[in-house]
Amino acid sequence: MSDTPSQPAEPEAAAPPEAPPLPWAEVQPEHFRLLRLAPLQTDRHTGGRPLRFVQFGHAERHSKDISLLRLNIALPGQRVRSEQNHLDVWADHVTHRVRISPERGMQIEPLNRGIGRFVLARAVQWAQKRWSHYRIDATELASKDALSEDSRLRRDHFLRIHGFDVVYADAQFLKARIEDVKVGELLDSWNAEKLQFLEILDAAQMLQQAEQNLQEQDVKLRDKEEKLSKYQREETGLRFTITCLVAFTVFQAGLLIWIATHR
Repeated sequence: MSDTPSQPAEPEAAAPPEAPPLPWAEVQPEHFRLLRLAPLQTDRHTGGRPLRFVQFGHAERHSKDISLLRLNIALPGQRVRSEQNHLDVWADHVTHRVRISPERGMQIEPLNRGIGRFVLARAVQWAQKRWSHYRIDATELASKDALSEDSRLRRDHFLRIHGFDVVYADAQFLKARIEDVKVGELLDSWNAEKLQFLEILDAAQMLQQAEQNLQEQDVKLRDKEEKLSKYQREETGLRFTITCLVAFTVFQAGLLIWIATHR
Protein backbone atom coordinates (compact mmCIF):
# COMPACT_ATOMS: atom_id res chain seq x y z
CA MET A 1 0.00 0.00 0.00
CA SER A 2 1.44 3.36 -0.97
CA ASP A 3 2.10 5.97 1.67
CA THR A 4 1.68 8.78 -0.90
CA PRO A 5 -1.13 11.02 0.20
CA SER A 6 -4.03 11.08 -2.26
CA GLN A 7 -4.58 14.29 -4.16
CA PRO A 8 -7.86 16.10 -3.48
CA ALA A 9 -10.42 15.71 -6.29
CA GLU A 10 -10.71 18.68 -8.65
CA PRO A 11 -13.97 20.50 -8.08
CA GLU A 12 -16.38 20.14 -10.98
CA ALA A 13 -16.90 23.27 -13.03
CA ALA A 14 -20.17 24.86 -12.16
CA ALA A 15 -22.70 24.85 -14.99
CA PRO A 16 -23.51 28.32 -16.30
CA PRO A 17 -26.76 29.61 -14.87
CA GLU A 18 -29.69 29.29 -17.20
CA ALA A 19 -31.12 32.51 -18.53
CA PRO A 20 -34.51 33.26 -17.02
CA PRO A 21 -37.37 32.54 -19.40
CA LEU A 22 -38.64 35.52 -21.33
CA PRO A 23 -42.11 36.78 -20.43
CA TRP A 24 -45.25 36.92 -22.57
CA ALA A 25 -44.82 33.53 -24.22
CA GLU A 26 -48.60 33.26 -24.62
CA VAL A 27 -49.09 36.63 -26.31
CA GLN A 28 -50.82 36.44 -29.70
CA PRO A 29 -51.24 39.20 -32.33
CA GLU A 30 -54.00 41.62 -31.38
CA HIS A 31 -54.00 44.20 -34.18
CA PHE A 32 -54.49 43.17 -37.80
CA ARG A 33 -54.24 44.64 -41.28
CA LEU A 34 -54.75 43.21 -44.74
CA LEU A 35 -51.81 43.02 -47.15
CA ARG A 36 -51.98 42.65 -50.90
CA LEU A 37 -49.23 40.65 -52.58
CA ALA A 38 -49.01 41.97 -56.12
CA PRO A 39 -49.03 39.44 -59.01
CA LEU A 40 -45.50 38.98 -60.33
CA GLN A 41 -43.83 37.03 -63.09
CA THR A 42 -43.07 33.37 -62.40
CA ASP A 43 -39.72 32.95 -60.67
CA ARG A 44 -37.47 30.08 -61.77
CA HIS A 45 -36.65 29.25 -58.13
CA THR A 46 -39.93 29.85 -56.30
CA GLY A 47 -42.48 29.21 -59.06
CA GLY A 48 -45.69 31.12 -59.75
CA ARG A 49 -46.49 34.37 -57.94
CA PRO A 50 -50.20 35.18 -58.42
CA LEU A 51 -52.24 37.89 -56.74
CA ARG A 52 -52.66 36.99 -53.08
CA PHE A 53 -53.91 38.47 -49.81
CA VAL A 54 -52.42 37.83 -46.35
CA GLN A 55 -53.04 39.08 -42.82
CA PHE A 56 -50.42 41.05 -40.90
CA GLY A 57 -50.81 40.94 -37.11
CA HIS A 58 -48.82 42.40 -34.24
CA ALA A 59 -48.89 42.81 -30.47
CA GLU A 60 -46.80 44.86 -28.00
CA ARG A 61 -45.91 44.40 -24.36
CA HIS A 62 -43.85 46.68 -22.12
CA SER A 63 -42.34 46.49 -18.65
CA LYS A 64 -39.69 48.44 -16.78
CA ASP A 65 -36.88 46.16 -17.95
CA ILE A 66 -38.00 44.80 -21.31
CA SER A 67 -40.35 45.41 -24.23
CA LEU A 68 -41.68 43.05 -26.89
CA LEU A 69 -43.04 43.45 -30.41
CA ARG A 70 -44.52 40.25 -31.83
CA LEU A 71 -45.14 40.15 -35.59
CA ASN A 72 -46.98 37.50 -37.58
CA ILE A 73 -48.11 36.84 -41.15
CA ALA A 74 -51.18 34.58 -41.53
CA LEU A 75 -52.09 32.91 -44.83
CA PRO A 76 -55.83 32.38 -45.47
CA GLY A 77 -56.63 28.69 -45.87
CA GLN A 78 -53.04 27.61 -45.25
CA ARG A 79 -51.28 26.55 -42.04
CA VAL A 80 -47.57 27.12 -41.53
CA ARG A 81 -45.07 25.78 -39.01
CA SER A 82 -44.55 27.65 -35.74
CA GLU A 83 -41.14 28.96 -36.84
CA GLN A 84 -42.52 30.39 -40.09
CA ASN A 85 -43.88 33.91 -40.63
CA HIS A 86 -43.16 34.85 -37.03
CA LEU A 87 -40.77 37.48 -35.64
CA ASP A 88 -40.18 38.80 -32.11
CA VAL A 89 -38.28 42.00 -31.30
CA TRP A 90 -37.01 42.33 -27.71
CA ALA A 91 -35.74 45.63 -26.32
CA ASP A 92 -33.69 45.27 -23.12
CA HIS A 93 -33.86 48.55 -21.19
CA VAL A 94 -31.14 47.46 -18.75
CA THR A 95 -28.41 46.73 -21.32
CA HIS A 96 -29.86 49.03 -24.02
CA ARG A 97 -29.80 46.15 -26.51
CA VAL A 98 -32.33 45.00 -29.10
CA ARG A 99 -32.58 41.32 -30.00
CA ILE A 100 -34.48 39.76 -32.88
CA SER A 101 -35.89 36.25 -32.55
CA PRO A 102 -35.51 33.74 -34.11
CA GLU A 103 -31.84 34.69 -34.25
CA ARG A 104 -31.20 32.50 -37.30
CA GLY A 105 -33.74 34.44 -39.28
CA MET A 106 -37.44 34.23 -39.95
CA GLN A 107 -38.59 31.53 -42.37
CA ILE A 108 -40.99 33.01 -44.91
CA GLU A 109 -43.93 31.43 -46.70
CA PRO A 110 -44.57 32.26 -49.52
CA LEU A 111 -41.05 33.10 -50.64
CA ASN A 112 -39.97 35.97 -52.85
CA ARG A 113 -43.11 38.07 -52.34
CA GLY A 114 -41.59 40.90 -50.25
CA ILE A 115 -42.91 39.63 -46.90
CA GLY A 116 -39.56 39.23 -45.14
CA ARG A 117 -38.41 42.71 -46.04
CA PHE A 118 -41.74 44.18 -44.96
CA VAL A 119 -41.75 42.44 -41.55
CA LEU A 120 -38.17 43.46 -40.77
CA ALA A 121 -38.92 47.04 -41.83
CA ARG A 122 -41.84 47.17 -39.38
CA ALA A 123 -39.58 45.82 -36.63
CA VAL A 124 -36.98 48.51 -37.37
CA GLN A 125 -39.63 51.24 -37.37
CA TRP A 126 -40.90 50.13 -33.96
CA ALA A 127 -37.43 50.06 -32.40
CA GLN A 128 -36.26 53.34 -33.95
CA LYS A 129 -39.34 55.21 -32.79
CA ARG A 130 -38.47 54.54 -29.14
CA TRP A 131 -34.88 53.42 -28.75
CA SER A 132 -32.81 54.46 -31.75
CA HIS A 133 -29.70 54.67 -29.51
CA TYR A 134 -29.95 50.98 -28.55
CA ARG A 135 -27.68 48.48 -30.31
CA ILE A 136 -28.08 45.05 -31.92
CA ASP A 137 -25.29 42.61 -31.07
CA ALA A 138 -23.19 40.88 -33.72
CA THR A 139 -24.79 37.59 -34.75
CA GLU A 140 -23.45 34.53 -36.55
CA LEU A 141 -25.41 33.65 -39.69
CA ALA A 142 -26.54 30.11 -40.42
CA SER A 143 -24.26 28.33 -42.89
CA LYS A 144 -27.27 26.58 -44.46
CA ASP A 145 -28.21 29.92 -46.04
CA ALA A 146 -24.96 29.86 -48.03
CA LEU A 147 -25.21 26.38 -49.51
CA SER A 148 -25.84 27.90 -52.96
CA GLU A 149 -24.45 31.11 -54.39
CA ASP A 150 -27.92 32.38 -55.24
CA SER A 151 -29.34 31.89 -51.74
CA ARG A 152 -26.25 33.47 -50.17
CA LEU A 153 -26.50 36.56 -52.37
CA ARG A 154 -30.23 36.84 -51.67
CA ARG A 155 -29.60 36.69 -47.91
CA ASP A 156 -26.77 39.24 -48.01
CA HIS A 157 -28.79 41.61 -50.18
CA PHE A 158 -31.75 41.33 -47.82
CA LEU A 159 -29.61 42.20 -44.76
CA ARG A 160 -27.56 44.95 -46.38
CA ILE A 161 -30.59 46.68 -47.83
CA HIS A 162 -31.77 47.12 -44.22
CA GLY A 163 -28.42 48.52 -43.08
CA PHE A 164 -26.74 45.43 -41.62
CA ASP A 165 -23.05 44.85 -42.36
CA VAL A 166 -22.36 41.25 -43.46
CA VAL A 167 -18.74 40.09 -43.03
CA TYR A 168 -17.11 36.73 -43.82
CA ALA A 169 -14.48 34.85 -41.83
CA ASP A 170 -13.42 32.50 -44.64
CA ALA A 171 -12.67 32.59 -48.35
CA GLN A 172 -15.41 30.06 -49.11
CA PHE A 173 -18.11 32.49 -47.94
CA LEU A 174 -19.54 29.97 -45.49
CA LYS A 175 -18.88 31.59 -42.10
CA ALA A 176 -20.62 34.93 -42.00
CA ARG A 177 -22.02 37.25 -39.39
CA ILE A 178 -23.66 40.62 -39.08
CA GLU A 179 -21.71 43.24 -37.14
CA ASP A 180 -22.86 45.10 -34.07
CA VAL A 181 -25.06 47.98 -35.27
CA LYS A 182 -26.95 50.89 -33.78
CA VAL A 183 -30.74 50.70 -34.22
CA GLY A 184 -30.84 54.24 -35.59
CA GLU A 185 -28.50 53.25 -38.44
CA LEU A 186 -30.88 50.63 -39.86
CA LEU A 187 -33.23 51.23 -42.80
CA ASP A 188 -36.98 50.66 -42.58
CA SER A 189 -38.06 50.46 -46.22
CA TRP A 190 -39.70 47.65 -48.19
CA ASN A 191 -40.65 47.05 -51.81
CA ALA A 192 -44.08 48.67 -52.19
CA GLU A 193 -44.41 47.26 -55.72
CA LYS A 194 -44.56 43.74 -54.26
CA LEU A 195 -46.59 44.36 -51.10
CA GLN A 196 -49.09 47.04 -50.08
CA PHE A 197 -51.48 47.69 -47.24
CA LEU A 198 -55.09 47.25 -48.29
CA GLU A 199 -57.65 49.41 -46.51
CA ILE A 200 -61.14 48.12 -45.71
CA LEU A 201 -62.86 50.42 -48.22
CA ASP A 202 -60.43 49.37 -50.95
CA ALA A 203 -61.07 45.72 -50.14
CA ALA A 204 -64.83 46.33 -50.20
CA GLN A 205 -64.54 48.07 -53.58
CA MET A 206 -62.54 45.14 -54.95
CA LEU A 207 -65.18 42.68 -53.74
CA GLN A 208 -67.94 44.82 -55.23
CA GLN A 209 -66.12 45.00 -58.56
CA ALA A 210 -65.51 41.24 -58.50
CA GLU A 211 -69.22 40.63 -57.81
CA GLN A 212 -70.18 42.91 -60.70
CA ASN A 213 -67.77 41.10 -63.02
CA LEU A 214 -69.22 37.75 -61.95
CA GLN A 215 -72.74 38.97 -62.71
CA GLU A 216 -71.67 40.22 -66.15
CA GLN A 217 -69.97 36.90 -66.86
CA ASP A 218 -73.10 35.07 -65.70
CA VAL A 219 -75.25 37.05 -68.15
CA LYS A 220 -72.82 36.31 -70.99
CA LEU A 221 -72.76 32.64 -70.02
CA ARG A 222 -76.57 32.43 -70.06
CA ASP A 223 -76.65 34.07 -73.51
CA LYS A 224 -74.13 31.53 -74.81
CA GLU A 225 -76.08 28.66 -73.24
CA GLU A 226 -79.30 29.89 -74.92
CA LYS A 227 -77.53 30.12 -78.28
CA LEU A 228 -76.06 26.65 -77.76
CA SER A 229 -79.51 25.24 -76.93
CA LYS A 230 -80.92 26.88 -80.07
CA TYR A 231 -78.17 25.38 -82.22
CA GLN A 232 -78.73 21.98 -80.59
CA ARG A 233 -82.48 22.15 -81.39
CA GLU A 234 -81.72 23.15 -84.97
CA GLU A 235 -79.19 20.34 -85.23
CA THR A 236 -81.77 17.85 -83.96
CA GLY A 237 -84.29 19.06 -86.56
CA LEU A 238 -81.72 18.83 -89.33
CA ARG A 239 -80.71 15.33 -88.24
CA PHE A 240 -84.37 14.23 -88.35
CA THR A 241 -84.84 15.78 -91.78
CA ILE A 242 -81.68 14.11 -93.09
CA THR A 243 -82.80 10.77 -91.65
CA CYS A 244 -86.20 11.10 -93.35
CA LEU A 245 -84.56 12.01 -96.68
CA VAL A 246 -82.20 9.06 -96.45
CA ALA A 247 -85.08 6.70 -95.66
CA PHE A 248 -87.15 8.12 -98.53
CA THR A 249 -84.18 7.82 -100.89
CA VAL A 250 -83.58 4.21 -99.89
CA PHE A 251 -87.29 3.44 -100.32
CA GLN A 252 -87.38 5.11 -103.71
CA ALA A 253 -84.25 3.28 -104.84
CA GLY A 254 -85.72 -0.03 -103.68
CA LEU A 255 -88.97 0.74 -105.46
CA LEU A 256 -87.16 1.55 -108.72
CA ILE A 257 -85.18 -1.68 -108.46
CA TRP A 258 -88.38 -3.70 -107.86
CA ILE A 259 -90.13 -2.07 -110.85
CA ALA A 260 -87.10 -2.71 -113.08
CA THR A 261 -86.90 -6.40 -112.11
CA HIS A 262 -90.63 -7.14 -112.46
CA ARG A 263 -91.29 -5.83 -115.96
